[in-house]
Amino acid sequence: MNILFISLGCDKNLVDSEVMLGMLASRGYKMIDEEEQADIIVVNTCCFIHDAKEESIQTILDMAQYKKDGRLKVLVVTGCLAERYRQEILDEIPEVDAVLGTSAYDKILEAIDEALKGHHTLTIEDTDALPSVDTKRLVTTGGHFGYLKIAEGCDKHCTYCIIPKIRGNYRSVPMEKLLEEAQYLAEQGVKELILVAQETTLYGKDLYGEKSLHKLLKELCKISGIRWIRILYCYPEEIYDELIQTIKEEPKICHYLDLPIQHANDEVLKRMGRRTTKQELIQIIEKLRREIPDIALRTTLITGFPGETKEQHEELLEFVDKIEFDRLGVFTYSLEEDTPAAKMEGQIPEEVKEERQAELMGLQQEIAFDNAEGMVGKEVLVMIEGKVADENAYVGRTYRDAPNVDGLIFVNTDTELMSGDFARVKISGAVDYDLIGGLVDELTE
Repeated sequence: MNILFISLGCDKNLVDSEVMLGMLASRGYKMIDEEEQADIIVVNTCCFIHDAKEESIQTILDMAQYKKDGRLKVLVVTGCLAERYRQEILDEIPEVDAVLGTSAYDKILEAIDEALKGHHTLTIEDTDALPSVDTKRLVTTGGHFGYLKIAEGCDKHCTYCIIPKIRGNYRSVPMEKLLEEAQYLAEQGVKELILVAQETTLYGKDLYGEKSLHKLLKELCKISGIRWIRILYCYPEEIYDELIQTIKEEPKICHYLDLPIQHANDEVLKRMGRRTTKQELIQIIEKLRREIPDIALRTTLITGFPGETKEQHEELLEFVDKIEFDRLGVFTYSLEEDTPAAKMEGQIPEEVKEERQAELMGLQQEIAFDNAEGMVGKEVLVMIEGKVADENAYVGRTYRDAPNVDGLIFVNTDTELMSGDFARVKISGAVDYDLIGGLVDELTE
């Protein structure tokens, strides 16, 4: 039978999708890309913010149309939207045959079996459990980079965020299981391992009684074939000395950290339920840059949080101008039902949120363009991702760039390169967020 699998939302959700795809492939299902040819469609949903929720709902409705038309036999909805609005989905969209919550994706085969028999199912597991799957993931990222989800859930309970209610409390994946999965990914040709979780910095505290990300990293660095290890979603207040030293000392670990700070005004941070002050953020960032001078720092901000004044927004602008993050994204505050922030006074009009977002991004654009110009003349290691059509040029990424969110580098060369190759490149120019360079030499294994 033909299956179309649609994965929406974050890279953590993508890992769940790849696990389900592996289970389906082991059963002999054929993966296809055309909705019209599908016997079964699975939509793995997101509902982190309003736009993601809307996209998920619209995708389900679009796929439900194929059920009405008669070709499609089974429609399954999984993921965060399924966990949060489980009964509403079944009640409001009768074309949906099965709904699987965030901790029940390991039941995908049983759900499809039941749906083929004509039974509608709702499968919700304890959100404090970790699904158990024996089959191997089906990597969908092109094979040269892959995500390793090291933990599930979150204990932070920021006032704007619904994730702890959907994904449960923080629970680390046992280290031996992660090492086995990373070894498998390396055998599949993955050369860049990207560590993800709702928060990576707390890894192991629940299992081993102490933060153990540095220990996991040291073990991952021993795996042959892995050239880069990148760490995303590090809450700034949880960064600790052993982690910094491990990043500093292990050559495979990219000097790159993603630190979601969300704001820089102390009052706003407190209302958000964040665990840092502006001064603490400055101290953490200064320490990272002092210990690892070439580190690239990415962050995300929320603008237009309830009660945010013009002065608090100006303070955030000043902070961004002073810190000069290498990479930065800005979200407008999204009101999520069942969160404390949704009940707060001082909800801000959408047009004001968008104006503030545009101001922040305009400032960051200047910083990023200046940073890119400052890279001219330097030599960097580049992972090649593909060839530019009809040109003697390739596209790739430096250690400063995570896939799909950061910049690219275009490498001019007559030398034939392959996706996944690593090459030494001298930067000759910059265009907006992207770099241009020429090949110095190609590194071999």
